[in-house]
Amino acid sequence: MEKQRETMQEIAIKLAEEQVQNQISLNGPRERCIFIIGSQNVGKSTIINRYLDREEGPKSTLALEYSYGRRSSPGQGVQKQICHVWELGTIVNSEQLLEIPFRSHGFENMSVIIMVDLSQPQRLWNDLMTILQCLKKVFQMKSTESIELMRKMLEEQYAVLDHADVATLDVFPIPMYIIGGKYDLFQDRDPEIKKQVCRCLRATAHLVGASVFFYTNQNNSMGKTLRDIFNHCGFGSPGNPIRNLHVDYNGPLSVSFGKDSWDKIGTTPENLEGIGAFYSAKITQEDQHSLPLPPDPANDAGFREAAIDEIRAHKNEEIHTLQKHSSITAIITLYVCMDLRILATFL
Repeated sequence: MEKQRETMQEIAIKLAEEQVQNQISLNGPRERCIFIIGSQNVGKSTIINRYLDREEGPKSTLALEYSYGRRSSPGQGVQKQICHVWELGTIVNSEQLLEIPFRSHGFENMSVIIMVDLSQPQRLWNDLMTILQCLKKVFQMKSTESIELMRKMLEEQYAVLDHADVATLDVFPIPMYIIGGKYDLFQDRDPEIKKQVCRCLRATAHLVGASVFFYTNQNNSMGKTLRDIFNHCGFGSPGNPIRNLHVDYNGPLSVSFGKDSWDKIGTTPENLEGIGAFYSAKITQEDQHSLPLPPDPANDAGFREAAIDEIRAHKNEEIHTLQKHSSITAIITLYVCMDLRILATFL
């Protein structure tokens, strides 16, 4: 029986996992992981580069990229704390890629940062809902008992076990932050749009157990808070990184998990479908598949990968050969049909 050949996506996933294992030399409780997911072109890579003090120019993230930071552990001599950072470039058809950081590092020391583009309210809900649905599927990799235990630990950490709304929440089992990017392009939008966007993000964050924070790289104070969030997620820095509570839609949101409520948001308890239906009725959402495709990365020297490029070249050659044979077959068939019709006129 012929062995089934691996697809290019399966090979790429294996390569990514091998590269991570080659770069990771320490495994233990002093390692944490940040997984950044979100809208395209919202500034995820720029934020990562700033956090890791890298001066690389921004470029589009195509699939899944891995980097890491480290710092000395207080009182631990030469031992280093490691922060693994994963970034998912696109959320369309990325279910398998989204699983890799969780398979590589587990759930216990994982934090997720979801970045949405405030300047694109017509795409905001579809992007956010797609991410949350994919994360829910990933959580199914763990047993129900483990997920419930992690959820209870998170609720205890944020002191929400006694919150009046706790019975109506569907808290995700890992720390999560919803970051609204490009606030500078959002702050002068129509007040009704700002109101609906803020209501949607506050309700979603409250439901799933996330903190929400608006950000622009043009504001130093916001930049400091975002760095505090990264340090908290990546190195376990003590204290809540979101210290101030701001819920007025006329300004940037800053709401830590557990500090909001359905009453403050101005709504009754809702699920994700209800939140999305209300928001979409106010702001029509674009179909994700209608968005323009990015440039072909195969033509960009900055994305060369020898193993993948070799397989791609081989596949392209196979396709060209099939197309060539198909064209010849079509021409022969055409001439045979023409000859048969001519012959039929003489019969």
